[in-house]
Amino acid sequence: MEKLSQAAARRVAIAAQGLSRRRVGATPGKRQLDAVMDRIGLLQIDSVSVVARAHYLPMFSRLGAYDRALLDDAAWGRTRRWFEYWGHEASLMPVAMQPLMRWRMAAAANGEALWPGLRSFQLEHRDYIRGVRARVETEGATVASDLDGAKGVAGWWGWGQAKRALEILFWTGEVTASGRRGFERVYDLPERVLPAAILAETTPTPRDAQRALLLLSARAHGIGNVDDLADYFRISPVVARPLLAELAEDGYLLPVAVEGMRGTWFLHKDALAPRKVVAQMLLAPFDPLVWQRDRVARLFSFHYRLEIYTPAHKRVHGYYVLPFLFGDRLVARVDLKADRAAGCLRVLAAFAEDHAPAATAAALWEELRRLADWLGLERIEVFSRGDLARELAAVGK
Repeated sequence: MEKLSQAAARRVAIAAQGLSRRRVGATPGKRQLDAVMDRIGLLQIDSVSVVARAHYLPMFSRLGAYDRALLDDAAWGRTRRWFEYWGHEASLMPVAMQPLMRWRMAAAANGEALWPGLRSFQLEHRDYIRGVRARVETEGATVASDLDGAKGVAGWWGWGQAKRALEILFWTGEVTASGRRGFERVYDLPERVLPAAILAETTPTPRDAQRALLLLSARAHGIGNVDDLADYFRISPVVARPLLAELAEDGYLLPVAVEGMRGTWFLHKDALAPRKVVAQMLLAPFDPLVWQRDRVARLFSFHYRLEIYTPAHKRVHGYYVLPFLFGDRLVARVDLKADRAAGCLRVLAAFAEDHAPAATAAALWEELRRLADWLGLERIEVFSRGDLARELAAVGK
């Protein structure tokens, strides 16, 4: 079995995610956004907008300052090229992948893939759910507050009955997202939203769909073990293990050992292992390179946890912390807040890793300046918290 060093495995992973080079050249356009989406397969959606919405940031990390309206058009425009569904979590994916998600839709229809609260609602309110679907069919694009009222009702997650019904229909594929009103999902029938040619495609068997998704995951990872590759599209490792072995037998994946790591890893047949990585970018908490925290710890020796739901007095690094990729290492992290009213990007805390090189503060300041410019913020304010804060503030003077 071929053996890779941990450094080589890191470079493979970074290159597979399109992060191995600093962003240069002309302003990114539609073609560049589609190329990134084809490479990474999905963008996670999240409601937190302390810096920017989660689905906007990975494109900035890979492309630099792009027009967010281009992403909105790809996802929710008239000739959309992406669609919303449960990929990793709530995600945007290329519309060509919609048939690969139908096994999950079928599982949800049987109550097998739903959150427990939605599953019990599905069992107890089937007639009501059918009625909500009929209203969408008759009335067209709908948001939950149109049916529940602006505040919904008290209860599970604060969701009203219509919101729960619409989310169940979204899981099962009977409705899809036609857009966003603010951040509220707008629901409509798939035939009024998605390309007819996509909806007419033959539905793969669950096994074939999961095999195809695992191959897409392996391409996006470059290298990973069973748990890594299964997690990308939330496939059970028990299901993934024999399918990955089959992909290896068919020559799509190469089983390898990684220095200092347990078990077998799989290297995609087209993965690149650049001799040097010149990356210099901030990564969102929901960036595909870092969203599986255990993999980040194994490959990068970087212990990263999202502390949004941690009580403030117990947070170690901060509320919305972005890792900083410099070369082939994660060398620092910053807790950021975009104060749009004040036109200021606030660096609430800045921390360096033990292996951070001397140039870390200067390189990080460059990226903070690029981010602030993209967000339309004139100033950067560095607070005193963290062992990198003083040096970072000094660079910015």
